[in-house]
Amino acid sequence: MATYITDECINCGACEPECPNGAISEGEDIYVIDPNLCTECVGHFDEEQCQAVCPVDCCLPDPNHSESEDVLVGRARKLHPDKDFGDNFPSRFKK
Repeated sequence: MATYITDECINCGACEPECPNGAISEGEDIYVIDPNLCTECVGHFDEEQCQAVCPVDCCLPDPNHSESEDVLVGRARKLHPDKDFGDNFPSRFKK
């Protein structure tokens, strides 16, 4: 499932540079995450980096965009065709 940013966002911008997919951008009032680019950091890290750096814990799993690890790593592979993710890629699903 893609992550989304709640209305609790304080617009600090800490999350934007941490996203390995460029899925986070400044919205009209708060930062937003493009679910078509979000891989929940699967393939890159074992936890979502936006959640790790958010000072107000407003980066949450979006129940309206539930996706499996296979779908997320597939998206990561499409977004980063030059990166070799291999079979033992980092993922929050492997914790």
